[in-house]
Amino acid sequence: MITTALIEKGKDGTFGIFTPDINHTIIGEGNTVAEAKADFENSVQEMILSYAETGRKIPDELKDIRFEYKYDIASMFDFYDWINVTRFARRAGINASLMRQYSTGKAYISDAQIDKIERTMHSLGKELIAVKL
Repeated sequence: MITTALIEKGKDGTFGIFTPDINHTIIGEGNTVAEAKADFENSVQEMILSYAETGRKIPDELKDIRFEYKYDIASMFDFYDWINVTRFARRAGINASLMRQYSTGKAYISDAQIDKIERTMHSLGKELIAVKL
């Protein structure tokens, strides 16, 4: 089963991951997105192991569970820290200073800006897939 795992930067600067679409509460936390993902994946394994160790049936929603990670802007730029925020902003047609505020979680981002960033990221991905060395 594939379910959504949302990654968000908290007000304290740490990152959290949670699953809104299943009945079981699975969370992960960390100072970076990578740490939060590791904690999250550990939580999943511990939950499944707990069912197995106590002889309880593993719920269907946890069997072969896989995740589609969805990022807020701050967590995306944390996890993909090799992306130059200023250059990405230029490519997306967004003010670089505003993009830096988005990437730190210090500014509200509209749905239109999110769409623009997502389209730019997908365009970049298509270009990278087409690269031949």
